[in-house]
Amino acid sequence: MQLEFHQVDAFATQPFSGNPAMVYRLDGWLDDGLMQQIAAEHNLAETAFAVKEGAAWHIRWFTPSAEVPLCGHATLATAHVLFELYDEPGDVLTFTCLSGTLRVSRVGKRLVLDFPVRRAVPCELQAEVEQALGQTVQAVLALHEGLGVQELLAILPSEAAVRACQPDLAQVARLPGLGLLISAPGEAHDFVSRYFAPGIGINEDPVTGSTHCILTPYWAQQLGKQTLSAFQCSARGGELHCELDGERVKIAGQALLIASGRLLLP
Repeated sequence: MQLEFHQVDAFATQPFSGNPAMVYRLDGWLDDGLMQQIAAEHNLAETAFAVKEGAAWHIRWFTPSAEVPLCGHATLATAHVLFELYDEPGDVLTFTCLSGTLRVSRVGKRLVLDFPVRRAVPCELQAEVEQALGQTVQAVLALHEGLGVQELLAILPSEAAVRACQPDLAQVARLPGLGLLISAPGEAHDFVSRYFAPGIGINEDPVTGSTHCILTPYWAQQLGKQTLSAFQCSARGGELHCELDGERVKIAGQALLIASGRLLLP
């Protein structure tokens, strides 16, 4: 069996920046275990698999060690592949996933994700988060989904503090939830962030679209504005254009195809 794959740098305007994702457009679903093995083989933050089901595309995302319920950059990458390589008609793609219905629109050179708002609330984990980060923080919030914490958000005082942060990844992995998001007001952007998820095989994610479903409503309230510019200041870095629209978040960015190939399976 041979499967086509495509590697895309999402939230990037030049190669080797933004967040790389692997994309598979499938005619039918593979076994869950096989998809997890494929994601581990590629060893990128996310590998996306998409299957056409009716008028929509069902999309699933896998880190090297786990399936996740929502991923922004790999959805952007998948939309880029479907539009540019598989000639999907129109300028809007509809995706279904574990988190509901998502849409991606093509607007000029940008792709715009239409994702659900994810609201984080204050929590009582400040001491544990400060120990993991090795510094004091202004606030700690948690996103609760299902039976427990899905994500943690720590607010730092400045962009410099975000950039300089060197967390203890072993302690971060012991925190509840998928990962730890840190953020602060930006210097050239409305806000900046970084995201650490060693518990699911991602020490630091270069650019994370889904976390901006949390960050956008938070900073919209803090700054009193609905349209915000964001920068994820990882080593690769990536710029995102965010808008709070009721209970939806619009997240826009560009994408570049970096490589294509075939996976050879017995």
